[in-house]
Amino acid sequence: MKAVHFGAGNIGRGFVGLLLHEGGYDLVFSDVAAPLVDAINAVDSYTVHEVGDGGRDTVVTGFRALNSATDPDAVVAEVAAADVVTTAVGPTVLKFIAPHILAGLRSRDAARSPLQVMACENAIGATDLLRDEIAAAAGAEWEALSSRAVFANTAVDRIVPGQPAGGGVDVTVEPFYEWAIEKGPFGDDLPSIPGAHFVDDLEPYIERKLFTVNTGHATTAYFGARAGVEKISDALADDAIAAQVEAVLEETSALLVQKHGLDPATQAEYRATILQRFRNPELPDTVWRVGRQPLRKLSRHERFIGPAAEAVDSGLRADALVSAIGAALAFNDPEDVQSVEMQQRLREEDATEFTASVTGLSAQHPLFSAVVDVVTARQQTLRT
Repeated sequence: MKAVHFGAGNIGRGFVGLLLHEGGYDLVFSDVAAPLVDAINAVDSYTVHEVGDGGRDTVVTGFRALNSATDPDAVVAEVAAADVVTTAVGPTVLKFIAPHILAGLRSRDAARSPLQVMACENAIGATDLLRDEIAAAAGAEWEALSSRAVFANTAVDRIVPGQPAGGGVDVTVEPFYEWAIEKGPFGDDLPSIPGAHFVDDLEPYIERKLFTVNTGHATTAYFGARAGVEKISDALADDAIAAQVEAVLEETSALLVQKHGLDPATQAEYRATILQRFRNPELPDTVWRVGRQPLRKLSRHERFIGPAAEAVDSGLRADALVSAIGAALAFNDPEDVQSVEMQQRLREEDATEFTASVTGLSAQHPLFSAVVDVVTARQQTLRT
């Protein structure tokens, strides 16, 4: 069996690639970073180090890497011969790998079992997005090619922090992970992925993860950065920050319980587990890594505006979420392109214009005025 994984970074090697290796797949990484591709090809194995309670080391073998920028034909050939394709590149990059997958489907033997495609991104419906990009690129040809692949959405969860210097291609991760995959598209032919679980309805898993793990992580980062704290674990050691994060997750939990019928006690336990993961002092995770790309994180269906808008629409509170949005607006990292752009736009744009364009909320939405208020407050701070 063969799996092609797009994105040879820390998540690719330390989570998705690891589980594909454990499933018995011959693993082909595809990436555009030449130094990383060369480093992977220079070794016969790498180690995934789990740090924290219950952690263990796992050695990964049976892999190679290709540079999709300089050798796209080789990537296409691997996709054409693969059983599984996965991604961990970021939702905005999916459109750039879609042509490689499309070309692989064109070259694929039509008599083979369909290619099993899963985008493992922090976004709702990421695999659907990838499929739509492939279909758009194919045009009228898609009707003939679509039977050569099946597409399944996933929800993935594992904290993989910035890696210590000198570690080569080894990866440090937390022991906890979750990979939920929708079962329906595969029929009776499920991929071999030990540790993953296949579910009939993925939406509750995706939203539980996005609105608890991602919302909570980013909230910790933004309040921590505003307080001048460097590490995520140190931010949650501050009682005031911890209380703000807990308040946000109580609001998102109320939404998840109401929307998906989750058991309140089970969700409270899940929430406590997530916060304990963030507190892991052995994870060298920083507020700057977690908080990067604030404009994306403030977009309409992401981890703040998404649950806050739904909460307000459902008659639930979103005050803590709005406060977290205010903290996100203060995220000022000169090393992050989106942070620099955001601070510049806050200086130059009208509050209502900024709110509409960044959050995607209409001026008539009941959340809009509350977000305008925190945008205005940030703008006033920048002007003093």
